Amino acid sequence: MRNRTLTMMPGLCVLLLCLGANAEEKLSLAVTAANGSVEQIPATAFRPDGTGSFPAVVIMHDCSGLGRGSSGAPARWARELVARGYYVFIPDSFSTRGFPGGVCTTTASRDSVAPSRRIRDAYAALAHLRTLPEIDGRHVGIMGGSHGGSTTVTAMAAPLRDSEPLAQEKHSGFAAAVALYPGCAARMGSWHADLTGTYRPVAPLLVLIGEKDDWTPAEHCLRMIESASTAGYPASIRIYPGAHHSFDSASPVRYVAARNNANAPGKHGATTGGNPEAWADSIREVMTFFEDRLH
Repeated sequence: MRNRTLTMMPGLCVLLLCLGANAEEKLSLAVTAANGSVEQIPATAFRPDGTGSFPAVVIMHDCSGLGRGSSGAPARWARELVARGYYVFIPDSFSTRGFPGGVCTTTASRDSVAPSRRIRDAYAALAHLRTLPEIDGRHVGIMGGSHGGSTTVTAMAAPLRDSEPLAQEKHSGFAAAVALYPGCAARMGSWHADLTGTYRPVAPLLVLIGEKDDWTPAEHCLRMIESASTAGYPASIRIYPGAHHSFDSASPVRYVAARNNANAPGKHGATTGGNPEAWADSIREVMTFFEDRLH
């Protein structure tokens, strides 16, 4: 095991236990902010067995972060992907930015870790992966759930102008993307928060979401994907009957009143919990999607 940091974050210990003996590397990822300053954030990489050249997937974590209170979903997906020969890279967007416990219920300003800011973490991760000789830099995907799903769809939205920040990175960026239960009622390129306009992904996008999601409603994402596919863009969606937000979690379904939820009365309260049928099908969907586009 290679180690570039002095301490291990609790959530990263959980990841390592879940993934077993695969080579794990803890490192510091350099991210350039909009003002040009460079900050360092933690990241963890997991290397599959073999000699490469490996396809890779960047996983963007959800609002619970990667600490002890993490949903555990990033670790579950990392385990599945590494077992199938993918190099997995997980940036930690929260712990060194003042939110080690996540932002699901915090009332403090979260602007510094909004999806529109976190896309810089995603593209910094992609740039790092392309420096590694064991990675096939043409075949790097991105995926994430909830806050990480919102980051994913934001990262894949085509820029309106080539002068926009990260425009070049997007055009030569990720080869495919999977967004699990993202927030789709937001401004992303030519798609608008009022669910009008056209969402234009720069590469194939798959959205997976639960029918009963009361945090990021499936209907919003259905309309977003329909706008893209009608315009000829490579976008698809699968809605799981009876499934809630975080259907890929191992936790039981529960409602938490303290969760920040722009789609709920009073802007608080959301239901999350695993759905074994949706989880099993989502593994098949994700692996087929990436197999077709990252190999």
